[in-house]
Parts: sequence; C-alpha cells; structure tokens
Amino acid sequence: MLVFSRQNLVLLSVPKTGSTAYEAALAPHAAMVISAPPDLKHAPVFRYNRFFRPMIERFIGADPDVVAVMREPIDWLGSWYRYRRRDALDGHPNSTIGQSFDEFVAAYCRGDAPPFARVGSQAKFLEPQRNGTRVTHLFRYEDQDGLRGFLERRLGVSIDPPSCNRSPQSALELSARIEGRLRRKYADDFALYDGIGPDGHYEAPAPLPPPTS
Repeated sequence: MLVFSRQNLVLLSVPKTGSTAYEAALAPHAAMVISAPPDLKHAPVFRYNRFFRPMIERFIGADPDVVAVMREPIDWLGSWYRYRRRDALDGHPNSTIGQSFDEFVAAYCRGDAPPFARVGSQAKFLEPQRNGTRVTHLFRYEDQDGLRGFLERRLGVSIDPPSCNRSPQSALELSARIEGRLRRKYADDFALYDGIGPDGHYEAPAPLPPPTS
C-alpha cells in the first residue's frame, strides 16, 4: 500500500495485480510505503478502514481517494495457481504442484478449501464499508495504460513499472462445469469486474448494512 500525502491519494495493493511493480516505481514519491508484512502490504478495504484511514485522515488529509486494481477473476486465479507451482513451494501445503488448474479452481470453490486454494476474493478485498469507505477509482489489470495515465496525471510523475514477481507461464485449462461453478459461487467478483469502466469509474457495490441493535 502506498500513501501520497500531497495528492491525498492511497493506492491499495490487491494481490496478483502488479502491485509490487508499482510500489517499486512509486515508492520514492510516496509519504508512506507499507511493504511488509503481507497482511499490511495487501490490506483490504476493511483493514485499511480500521487501521490506516483514521491515521491518514488525521495527519494527512480528509477523505483521501482510494485507487485499486482488479484482475479478471479466472486470470487472477490462474496467476495464483502458477505462482504456487514454483519449485520453492514443492512439498508445502500451499503448493499447486501436481494439481491441474481445473482441480485448483474446484478446490477454491469448496466451502472448506485446502490451503493451496485459499486465496480469498477480490470482491471481498474491495468491499465497501458501513461508514462509506470504499475504492473510488478501480482499474482493470489489463488496462495498464489507463492506470498509468491516471497515476501520472494525479502524481505529476512519469511511471515505468519494472517487471516483478511474474508467475511462471503454463497452459491453463478450465472445464465448462468448473467454470460454471466458479461463476455462480463468485458472481460478485465477475459482476464487479464487468462493471469497471474507463478511467477507473465503476459501480461500487452497496455498502454493508449497519449493524442491528
């Protein structure tokens, strides 16, 4: 996560969306760089709202714009699958070595997903909060020109993100049956991605309802 005080802007780091490359390119221009541990670097909206937003609004500026990137859900899972096939994870519970992509996605759709398929949900990561805290600009991962253009205009700098944390390339095959199950169970992810328009405009889901007394 990067915080830009003068521009009153926060860039969240959604996992597997190129956030490490933008961190490397923009860290010198940021007032705050949250690069570790992973639970803080990749703080979702609810964690940003609880731990970071009060501090940012008090010391940097009120109601900062929040920017994030979302990847097409099947492609996003493919990146996780390939990343967890690397040799360094061989024998680890998170490894996908020996699993087909179809098996990985089927496991991801289970209510009791095994460790190698526990990767969360982008829609859950980006879910608006009861107090109105939400992502204000959401870009598709595939729209790198739009994302770079927005950040360059907002920050007043030229950006050339390096290649970081690239997952090993491999063919991905997903059966129609498993894809159908994925689209039904994670319909919110597909709907959110499909609703992203140009320049980061999108239709945000309704905030969580207020707690009942």
